[in-house]
Amino acid sequence: MAVHPYPSVDAILRAADGILRIEEDAVEVLDADGLRADLIDRLIATAVFGDEEAWAASRWLIRVAAPAAGAYPASIHDLYLACGRGDYANKTTPAINVRGLTFDVARTVLQAAHEVDNKMVVFELARSEMGYTEQRPGEYASNILAAAIKDGWQGPVFIQGDHYQLSASKYATDPEGETTGVRELIAEAIAAGYFNIDVDASTLVDLDRSSVSEQQRDNYERTAELTEVVRDHQPAGIEVSVGGEIGEVGTTNSTEEDLHAFMAGYVAELRRRGEARGRDLTGISKISVQTGTSHGGVPLADGTVADVSVDFATLGQLSEAARSGYGLGGAVQHGASTLPESAFDRFAQAGAVEVHLATAFQNQIYDSAAFPADLLEDIYAHLAANHASERKEGQTDAQFYYTTRKRGFGPFKRQLWDLPGETRGAIMDELRPSFVLIMQRLGVAGSGDLAERFTQRVDVPVPAPEVLRAGAAR
Repeated sequence: MAVHPYPSVDAILRAADGILRIEEDAVEVLDADGLRADLIDRLIATAVFGDEEAWAASRWLIRVAAPAAGAYPASIHDLYLACGRGDYANKTTPAINVRGLTFDVARTVLQAAHEVDNKMVVFELARSEMGYTEQRPGEYASNILAAAIKDGWQGPVFIQGDHYQLSASKYATDPEGETTGVRELIAEAIAAGYFNIDVDASTLVDLDRSSVSEQQRDNYERTAELTEVVRDHQPAGIEVSVGGEIGEVGTTNSTEEDLHAFMAGYVAELRRRGEARGRDLTGISKISVQTGTSHGGVPLADGTVADVSVDFATLGQLSEAARSGYGLGGAVQHGASTLPESAFDRFAQAGAVEVHLATAFQNQIYDSAAFPADLLEDIYAHLAANHASERKEGQTDAQFYYTTRKRGFGPFKRQLWDLPGETRGAIMDELRPSFVLIMQRLGVAGSGDLAERFTQRVDVPVPAPEVLRAGAAR
């Protein structure tokens, strides 16, 4: 049975009566079982599909009820610096981009993490993904925190802005306008509870310049500028984790020379900015590199994915250089989810601090025997009608739908949400073992105490929306 949004703020308050006590800008959980039973399901449905007043109230209640129930938004910064100091090693945090069925998938990830005693897992969404999945930061964070409430998660919840990227083409014609767009997104995301932001100005690297330092100049200058933006907006007591990137995924492999050129320029530029303001600015905690992957994998004519060869030796060298030279947690690998499962233990062996995973889980959803065939036909018809311009010359239908079906999650969000519970459950039952296996191979199983030991809990005050204050006062 479909879960319907609450029709009004008053309806939310009536449903929450006896379960949540709302006091000014805080919430006390009176009945945790009641919160997890039905209330949270309707709150998150309202946070996604309700009218403006109702979704504002629902998102606030989820945001403040989650830490009250034991699941608090957190920064992974200190944990990664602990890796940089050598306090732990050979554990690679999975960062999972949840594009669709977000509430269900997030619950499934958390269930898998609980099964293997892991709290080193990041939920992320890229700037580009926000568009085609139709998930702004407030909605995405609400889904993740609601999932944590539903499944009784205790401890840190790491929510991350992935690839907050400067578009090279837009930057070429309007550099300030493009940078302002990322600045504003950073502020929006942090306000929503994203305490981890990956800045990606690697698109600005210009390999035609004479020296490696000059090639990286626009990258490190803009990364330092956007790091300053993060520091300006982070809540008191929280050092938001910031990641940088030296090589755009899918292009030339990164080198140690690239890493040192970027870091030398970045550190100097960040210091200059800090001195101009009379304050120290904390830098990045990790660095994303390119070692042979591509986002989404490379589809073959029959729709299967070509084998990918990751340069694990380079990944290991860059991770070690990042730790020993700059105290970072290590290197980050993007675009790895379509690798064979047997390869994932090599990321931990190479000392990668984080690996980003998206497409393989998307594929499992669409390719599930439980996914309704008629809905898939509707999605493919939508793609053929609205995204034909993305079809490359010579692509088969299988290749075209493989590369574009990520764009079905947003337009069909409501249809996916309203799938029968048994259908969604069957799809999640197929996903859960994959999450378990990846966490085991990445070396983070059994790391629950490690994540909590190096993660500081800070309860961030979040002002209640006026519409909820007014309703609660009546």
